Amino acid sequence: MMRDDGALAILLYDGAYARAHYAFVVAAGALAIGRPVTLFAAGRGVHALARDWRGLHDAADDAGVRARGVAGMDTLREAVMELDATLMVCEAALKLCDLAPGLLLDGVQVAGIPTFLEAARGRQIITL
Repeated sequence: MMRDDGALAILLYDGAYARAHYAFVVAAGALAIGRPVTLFAAGRGVHALARDWRGLHDAADDAGVRARGVAGMDTLREAVMELDATLMVCEAALKLCDLAPGLLLDGVQVAGIPTFLEAARGRQIITL
């Protein structure tokens, strides 16, 4: 059963810049209209929640995105954090990517998939 508050859960499992960027576009859009958002980064997608997100494949594409007047990763990540999204990363994926929890953005929760699934219970889930 879906929650009636329009809550959204986003599973970012891919480490491509385009998917990560769009995950933040969707999250920011949902938050802007009052929909609560939980974003869970897994696989190489964990780089999207690192302070230095340049570990994403094709991260250099961000310059072209910004040059065309579209919000880049830094702007989107700041907006999503300011709008109080719940941000989580997969503990196993951090280990697989050799990324220390201390390198993550402030406020990112390190969790396993059961924690994400519990947080996503009753929410619309988008996978990118």
